[in-house]
Amino acid sequence: MDEQGSEREIVHLLRRVTVEFGLRQAEFAARNGMHPTDVRALICLLDAERNGTEATAGRLGAELGLNSAGTTSLIDRLERLGHLTRTRDARDRRRVLLSVTPQAVDLGWAAFGPVIGSAEALLRGFDAAEVAAVRRFLLGFHAAVSQELGPADSTGRP
Repeated sequence: MDEQGSEREIVHLLRRVTVEFGLRQAEFAARNGMHPTDVRALICLLDAERNGTEATAGRLGAELGLNSAGTTSLIDRLERLGHLTRTRDARDRRRVLLSVTPQAVDLGWAAFGPVIGSAEALLRGFDAAEVAAVRRFLLGFHAAVSQELGPADSTGRP
């Protein structure tokens, strides 16, 4: 296989992984009475927590591309399911902060922990330079996809 062919193969392998992971997320959502967007919302909230970023309804809606009514509906649904809590910001009582509940984290780990563990075990077999190359590729590819696709237009197409 020529160099361009192997590069294209890697892109197609990444697509296969993302499609498979998306299918697992959809199955998880259906099994737990959620919409796939609910799962994406929980991931956004967990990412914000990991990054030390306060999560608000406005920020979550912007990340998911939802309007205010859609965001409120999603938050209400996740709160009813026991997957998130709303708390008044101690510094600004007008703001409401969102956080994922421990039971939602446990539910997610039960479903996705094994695959995360497998990925971590696989990476432990790489040397530091290989791990750095994987990180550099994934960060660069994420940036490229984010820039190329951009926000969807009114038809839902990028």
